[in-house]
Amino acid sequence: MATLTDEMKQYVSDNLGYLATVDENGEPDLGPKMSLRVLDDHRLIYNEMTGKVIFSDIKANGKILAAFANKANLRGYRFGGHATPYMEGDYFDNAVAFSKANNLPAPIAAVVIDIDTIWTLDAGPKAGELYHE
Repeated sequence: MATLTDEMKQYVSDNLGYLATVDENGEPDLGPKMSLRVLDDHRLIYNEMTGKVIFSDIKANGKILAAFANKANLRGYRFGGHATPYMEGDYFDNAVAFSKANNLPAPIAAVVIDIDTIWTLDAGPKAGELYHE
């Protein structure tokens, strides 16, 4: 399991994240997730509010990438791992509280992403390199 640095956590907090998934036929999907945030040193979490394509892909196979980039400073990170949906319990309670605190629709589920791999997305020669702790 990969570890998020404090700088990465702040970067996630300050930038919009996108999720990429694939379905059972290998068809990709990509979309922004306004509620994508840090859960702890090894995981991200987001509130699933629509239950559409990305959520279906997650339920089918759990493969996921999360990417955060900032054009102004030419930096970013990509996090690869496995996503698990929760419709009850502590993670779901976290999602409900986040929705209430941020005036968002009630979640269908909380999706927790266990991060296995981190890549840098900085412009230049280090773009796309694996991050090494």
